[in-house]
Order: sequence, then structure tokens, then C-alpha cells
Amino acid sequence: MKMRGISQYKLLKDYHFSAGQLNRLRNNHNVNTYTIDQLCKILDCKIEDVAVYLEEETSDTEK
Repeated sequence: MKMRGISQYKLLKDYHFSAGQLNRLRNNHNVNTYTIDQLCKILDCKIEDVAVYLEEETSDTEK
């Protein structure tokens, strides 16, 4: 976002990005693919630029 000159405030006001979704992103909570798609469109980037896949850790009892 910094490289594109887009602040969190600008996301909210100019692009009508959801404050709830922005908060979920800030706190590394789950977001849906629509949100990721919108963010990629706004930032003109690929999904790899905004997200990484991390396998969920499992306990020994789940294996």
C-alpha cells in the first residue's frame, strides 16, 4: 500500500473498503476471497503481493 501511495484512510474513504474487513486484515484474521480480490484491484497487484498461505498447525491428537 505504501508503494502505491494508498493509506488505510484512503481505502476507507476513496475506495469504500469495509472498515470491518480492514480491521480483520490488520489483525491477521480470516477474510474472504472477495476482499482479497478487491484489495488486489485497488492496489493493482497479484494475490501473492498481499497474501501468503500458511498451513494451520495441528496438534498430535488431530493427526
